[in-house]
Amino acid sequence: MAEALLHHQRTHRPSAPRPPSHRPGTLVGGLLRTTRPKQWVKNILVVAAPAAAGRLFSLHAVTRLALVFALFTACAAAVYLVNDARDAEADRAHPTKRHRPIAAGQVPVPVAYGVAVALAVLAPAAAARLTTPAVALLLTAYLGMQLAYCVSLKHVLVIDLVVVTTGFLMRAMAGGLALGIPLSRWFLITTGFGALFMVAAKRYSEAVQLAGAAGATRVLLTEYTTGYLRFVWQLAAGVAVLGYCLWALEEGGVPHPGLLPWRQLSVVAFILAVLRYAVFADRGTAGEPEEVVLGDRALALIGLAWLAMYALAVAGW
Repeated sequence: MAEALLHHQRTHRPSAPRPPSHRPGTLVGGLLRTTRPKQWVKNILVVAAPAAAGRLFSLHAVTRLALVFALFTACAAAVYLVNDARDAEADRAHPTKRHRPIAAGQVPVPVAYGVAVALAVLAPAAAARLTTPAVALLLTAYLGMQLAYCVSLKHVLVIDLVVVTTGFLMRAMAGGLALGIPLSRWFLITTGFGALFMVAAKRYSEAVQLAGAAGATRVLLTEYTTGYLRFVWQLAAGVAVLGYCLWALEEGGVPHPGLLPWRQLSVVAFILAVLRYAVFADRGTAGEPEEVVLGDRALALIGLAWLAMYALAVAGW
């Protein structure tokens, strides 16, 4: 009986955990996944300033903005690669982040760093040669700031919110700098605080969903209170709305040339969009802003209505 039991134990030993497999052909796919293709939608902000100035309808503008979009995507990809390479060990303890390509072993850490360095060098160099020096400097500043965020600034209260928000603002500024368009103060205020609204709502949602959960990699969330993050996104939403209203009413007593005051009427759609997004923020489900923006039908319809009025105002109809 003892011999039979010993034989059973020898032949039914639990197998040791297998190391991450490096399947042929998956390295490029893993690198692509690490660059967060869903996040590329953020880089559409490069068209914001040219759209406001009515400068989108020329081949030169479209070509230049497409290039700036690609360069910003490359810079953001470099930052994501560095971030995931640094956080690989911590991500392996997270219930969902352990599936990220670097944490899962699909992309070796040295390869991630190598590709990140190549992108970080080539993107500003291409910008200096193909766009304007101002865009190249902006991309270099973006890279420096975001890499500092990956290394240390993401652990500093409030500064982490400022850095992420500034990244959005830099995207919005890049399109204007690429085409030599002066940037309105109200444009910068509305864009900056609108970005802060979404960033703080994202942090609030993460804090709500990860409250008391083990394996959370964003340690700073435990230092913020949900009440404070709620205060930040509410304050930012209010300032963004105020800034947009002041921009829309900036014409003063000058009569509008169109059929209706589309610029002023767009305030209604803008406020409705903020209120609709705040529903998800209040529920704690705004952890993935791109999914909220692209996945909510009502918000999409409000956004289309705002875009239509915005376009009519720029066209002077």
